[in-house]
Amino acid sequence: MTLIEKIEECREEMISLSCTNDLTSEAVIASSVKLDELINEYQKAI
Repeated sequence: MTLIEKIEECREEMISLSCTNDLTSEAVIASSVKLDELINEYQKAI
């Protein structure tokens, strides 16, 4: 799985979680942090 695919998968997971949880819930925040880390990794690579 490429980094772009991981970012997309994480983004979709975060959107899904936000549909069933508050945006400030632990699950959504954890997913958002993971997505931020992946995006930062991508930006360093380009």
